[in-house]
Amino acid sequence: MPLHALSAPAPASRSVLAALRSPAAAHRGRRPHGRSGADGPSLEIELPLPVHELTGSGLPYGASAGPSAATATAATVTTAASPAASAASVSRTRLTGWRFLLRAAGAPAGSPAVGAAETLLTPDGWAFAYFCGGPYVASAQRALKQAESLPGVHQPRLLSVPRLYMLTLWLHADTAADVAEGAPRPSDVLIPLSPAPPGIAAHVPRRADALLPVLTRRSGASTPLLSGGR
Repeated sequence: MPLHALSAPAPASRSVLAALRSPAAAHRGRRPHGRSGADGPSLEIELPLPVHELTGSGLPYGASAGPSAATATAATVTTAASPAASAASVSRTRLTGWRFLLRAAGAPAGSPAVGAAETLLTPDGWAFAYFCGGPYVASAQRALKQAESLPGVHQPRLLSVPRLYMLTLWLHADTAADVAEGAPRPSDVLIPLSPAPPGIAAHVPRRADALLPVLTRRSGASTPLLSGGR
């Protein structure tokens, strides 16, 4: 099903476009190849995704928590979940920025991205932060294509798990949710990007109530990373 992607805040988009035109911004991260000319920058922005940072709070998962659900194929997602994993708990996510994929100017939509740019929310509003590259760029593009083959309609977000140096594509079931709010629901889908931590398969869609208990144990967190509700 098509993803219910949201538009990035206009100031965030403008800050990235300005950075692409500014030689002074080239040193801020790994800027993709491409220079500005008389007609503007040779790179364009597409597929903006809100970036959330995951932190846990609430009651910790006990030893009674069942094993995580089986992994899923690219076209289906496991629906089984242990009762403990589905128990009401509270988690918090914090919107930290917007990430834009970058492609060569004039290239068709969906062409391989050549890099990414990230913005951060500052006291003065949205501002360009840095350029980035590496495997997460192509992995995010691949995960978005995977998501389009899954049943249902989702709001795509990026979910960072700093304690595990992990990034996932978070498919939020509430497509009407305010992008700055919300936390993973048990029925939300997470697609770990590559590289994923050892023992966690990249690009295998998992329900949040199957994957987040695993991440809680892996990170040594004393609190769960799963919200209540479905």
